[in-house]
Amino acid sequence: MQVPLRIKRIAGTTMGEGKRRALRLQNYDYGQAGAYFVTVCVKQRRCVLGEVVEDSVVLTREGEIVLQVRQELPRHYEDVGLDEFVAMPNHVHGIVWIMERKPIKVGARHASPLQKPRGFKPGSLGSIVASFKSTATRKINHLHNTPGDPFWQRGYYDHIIRDEDDLYQHRKYVVENPSKWALDAYYGEARG
Repeated sequence: MQVPLRIKRIAGTTMGEGKRRALRLQNYDYGQAGAYFVTVCVKQRRCVLGEVVEDSVVLTREGEIVLQVRQELPRHYEDVGLDEFVAMPNHVHGIVWIMERKPIKVGARHASPLQKPRGFKPGSLGSIVASFKSTATRKINHLHNTPGDPFWQRGYYDHIIRDEDDLYQHRKYVVENPSKWALDAYYGEARG
């Protein structure tokens, strides 16, 4: 799918306080149109998605399920476009586009909600990644008859694509990732 290049320049990131490092850019609307580079790791970085053979990845059944779930995202999110993607043995990298949304006509409400809704904003990067992870987990658990077992590590890494050069560099990184597997930090952790 060809996606329009409407990339905004973003200011630097701010880190939150507490035991877990805040991975999201503070005060940034992750539901706004733009391109996002995302990395999701398998729990305990187990190499179950495939094997790198001669600079390409041969997917396992689990890897094929992950690829299929990713390809189905635009059917469930009409404002999502997919760009480069690779399933590595123990993690995935991909670029996801959130397209400009058509304005929704909203009528008057009877009453306002008393509290903020919990969870991710509908259509945001967080809700898209959560849907991807939960659907892939459910299908993989069905394959192994292991309902409820976690498959992915908690959270995910993201990078807001800032401009066309940034997009080019991240596309290149994704495409070249299999050829650099032996140098990858996730490879070293997988090897012990």
